[in-house]
Amino acid sequence: MPVLVASDLDRTLIYSAAALALTMPDARAPRLLCVEVHESKPLSYMTETAAQLLTDLGDAAVFVPTTTRTRKQYQRINLPGPAPTYAICANGGHLLVDGVSDPDWHARVTARLADQCAPLAEVQEHLLRAADPVWVRKHRVADDLFAYLVVERDLLDEDWVKELAVWAENRGWTVSLQGRKIYAVPKPLTKSAALREVARRTGADLTLAAGDSLLDADLLLAADQGWRPGHGELADTGFTAPSIRVLPDRGVLAGERILREFLEVVRGA
Repeated sequence: MPVLVASDLDRTLIYSAAALALTMPDARAPRLLCVEVHESKPLSYMTETAAQLLTDLGDAAVFVPTTTRTRKQYQRINLPGPAPTYAICANGGHLLVDGVSDPDWHARVTARLADQCAPLAEVQEHLLRAADPVWVRKHRVADDLFAYLVVERDLLDEDWVKELAVWAENRGWTVSLQGRKIYAVPKPLTKSAALREVARRTGADLTLAAGDSLLDADLLLAADQGWRPGHGELADTGFTAPSIRVLPDRGVLAGERILREFLEVVRGA
């Protein structure tokens, strides 16, 4: 039976220049591979060692990139290794099969959202009204499923984020602060539901997962084994569970270690 490996991407396997956390002397820094270009500029990286590990993992398991990114944002990433048959985008709102969104899955997700939480329009309106233009740089909607703000972190009022989280909770939504983005995501929109669907389709009897943010918590708990790095929202809150391995590594080297440990488990299965 195949092993299914579902991993978050940003700040788990791939890293922006600002998130690399290269604390060693420059001469000892790992060689980096650019895996994403946006508007003709390099945007995301992994170490060359991590790139080889991911290639090996793709040959040995069902690797499923699992991201809150929209389909368009995901498709500009050029991951090393075999092209994944499945990918989970928009926090589970889209299940890509050979690069194409499965319409039946998307219809099931949107029906669940309509039934279980406040509509996106209500959340959009609140964000437009309540967010301070002093620190908001962009208002965005992702695939008509959830909303996020791009902010100046140095100017952001962190108490406002906590107040937003309470407001959202009462309407069936979750708030997550990741880098320069504040996400407002419907609670029924989960990576874990999509993970279970891929496991059903592939017949996987062992599922592994990794992630760093609040939006990855359900994914880690749904997998048989999970990993989280020493940075990110989950690390900041001390999130853990018996099935989750907490790594001390931070930044791009955490991504390398996660892949190495994935591969060890897959080869030993």
